[in-house]
Amino acid sequence: MTDTKPRIGLLGIMQDLYDHMIPGITDRQASYATDIAERLSGVAEFVVGPPVKSRADAEAVMADFAGRRLDGVLVTMLTYGPAMRVARLFNDNRLPVCLANIQPEPAVTARWDMADMTYNQGIHGAQDTANAMVRADRPFEVITDDWRADSFAERFAHWARSARAVTAWRNLRVGVFGYAMNHMGDIRVDENALLRALGPEISFVAPGDLWRGMKDVDGDRVVDLRSWEDGRFAIDPKLSDEERDDHARMQLAIEDILVERGLSAYSTHFDAIGEDGRFTRLPLAAASSLMAKGYGYGAEGDALAAAMVYAGHQLIGDGHFTEMYAMDFPSDSILMSHMGEGNWRVARDDEPVRLIKRGLGIGKLADPPTFLFRYQPGPATLACLVSLGGERFRLVVAEGEVLDAPPLPALEMPYGQFRPASGLRACMDAWLLAGGPHHQVMNLGSHAERWRTFARAAGMECVQV
Repeated sequence: MTDTKPRIGLLGIMQDLYDHMIPGITDRQASYATDIAERLSGVAEFVVGPPVKSRADAEAVMADFAGRRLDGVLVTMLTYGPAMRVARLFNDNRLPVCLANIQPEPAVTARWDMADMTYNQGIHGAQDTANAMVRADRPFEVITDDWRADSFAERFAHWARSARAVTAWRNLRVGVFGYAMNHMGDIRVDENALLRALGPEISFVAPGDLWRGMKDVDGDRVVDLRSWEDGRFAIDPKLSDEERDDHARMQLAIEDILVERGLSAYSTHFDAIGEDGRFTRLPLAAASSLMAKGYGYGAEGDALAAAMVYAGHQLIGDGHFTEMYAMDFPSDSILMSHMGEGNWRVARDDEPVRLIKRGLGIGKLADPPTFLFRYQPGPATLACLVSLGGERFRLVVAEGEVLDAPPLPALEMPYGQFRPASGLRACMDAWLLAGGPHHQVMNLGSHAERWRTFARAAGMECVQV
C-alpha cells in the first residue's frame, strides 16, 4: 500500500515574448523540463506538460493532469512567466504544489549573453508565481537549489512522498465498527468538517456485518493464516485451536469488509464489540496484523487516530498506533503502549514477536490472542491530529528516541519507553498546551520535517513539541 512511486505532473512556465528574440527557445526549454524529470525519475514518475505561455495553455495542461491520477504538481519557470496567467489556475487547483526555484545553469559566468540571461531568469517568475499562490491562500512548498545537485533530489523526494501521502489521505475512508467510546472527548470530530477541510471520510459499520462476515470466512483461509503465523511468530502453547480460529476469522472478516467497502483505515471499540452479545473476544491481534499490512487503525472508535496511522504508513512507512501510558521521570521518558494493538513491524529485531494467550477484563469477553513485543530502540517520532472546531485542525509532532530499557515482565501488550528530544517535562507541557490527544501514530526514525511538509501540503498548522 505504500511502495509505489509518487506520480507528479511537471508544469513549466514561460512566455511567447522571447520566441521572436531567441528562435528555438521553446524547444530548448522544453528539453530542460524533460531533463529535470529524468534527473528525478528515481524517486517519482512524471507527466511532463508542454511549456505553457498563456492562461489557456496552463488550463489545458492542468486539465490533462486532472485525468491522470497524479499526487502533486512540480512547477518550474522555464523563463520568466507572468503569474496573472496562472493565478486562477492555482486558486482552483487542489493537488499539492511544489515550486522549484531552479534554473538551467548553476553559475553566472563571463560567457553569458542575453540569451543565457533569458534561459536562466526563472527566479523573478518564481517570485511572481509564489506571490499569486500566497494571495490565493493556497499551500505550497518551495525548493531553491541547483537542480542537478543531490540535495535538490533529496528535498524533492521528501516533498513528493508528502504529496502522495496527502493525496491518498484526501481520498481516505475510515470505517468505525459500531460507535466511539462514550465521554472520550479528544477523539470527537465534526465528520463533515473533516471531509471538507482535509478529505478523510468516516463511515460506520454495523457489528452485525462483522459477525456475518466471520461466518462466511472459508475454513481454508483460516488454516492458511494460522500456518503463516506459525512460521512468523512465537506462538503461546496455551492458545487453543478455538481461540486461534476465532481470532483468524475476525481478522479475515474485518479485512474483507475493508476491501469490499474501500476502507483503508478502521476502528473497533471494545464496548461496541463486547455489548453486541454475539462475539467471543476482541480483535486485538487482528488490529496488529492489519496495521502491519498497511491499514490505518485507531482504538475506541477514534477515526482521527486511524487516519493518522494511515498517513504514517503513506508518508513514512510502518505506522504504529500507540498512546502515552505513564511518565518515568528518572529516565525522562514516557511508557508507550495500548490495550493490545500495535504494529509488530516496529518490534525489536533481537527478540521474537509473540502471539500470546492473554487475560483481559475490558470488554467482558474471553481471552483475546494478543501480540506481545517491545519497540525497536532508536530514533522515533510521534504525531497526532487535533480537531480545533469547525474546519481548523492542528498536527502535533514530537521527535525523540525509544530507549533500550529493561523489560517489564508483567505487561502483556506491545510497549516501549519514548524519551522526547525536548525532554519529558517540556514536551508534555507543550503537548498539552497544543491540545494534543492521547492517541498517536509512532514511526521509527526522526521525521518531524516530513510531518511539517505533510501539514503544509494539507493546509493545516503543525506544532513540534
